[in-house]
Amino acid sequence: MTDIAARYRRWLGEVWRGDLDVLPELCTPDFVGHWPDGDVHGIPALAERIGQTFTMFDDVSTSLNLGPIVDGDRVAAHWTFTGAYRGGIPGATAPPGTPISFTGADFMRLTDDRFTEYWVISDTLGLMTRLGALPT
Repeated sequence: MTDIAARYRRWLGEVWRGDLDVLPELCTPDFVGHWPDGDVHGIPALAERIGQTFTMFDDVSTSLNLGPIVDGDRVAAHWTFTGAYRGGIPGATAPPGTPISFTGADFMRLTDDRFTEYWVISDTLGLMTRLGALPT
């Protein structure tokens, strides 16, 4: 049996720092990711979705604030994402290079020692406000 907490630390520390090649090792082929604006199905769609982050932000770093908290085949954690804005978000007025930081929480379910389902909640409203895409 996999150490679920260690697997989650790899998710946060490797995947969310840009190492998308580890996704097949960490996730099942039928992985489903639930974002507030829609779901992704399968590892290629997951890689594309996460990869979009690295087209908009440089110097990405993630830190674990709370957890991972493991309950059976599920894990939850609270994190902080930091980076530098590269541009490309519609309506954003912040110049490239603007430092950003926002927090969020992950909830994941495992099947056969790999992540099979993912729910993410993050402070997208705060991020978009700081980037000037929304009025303050």
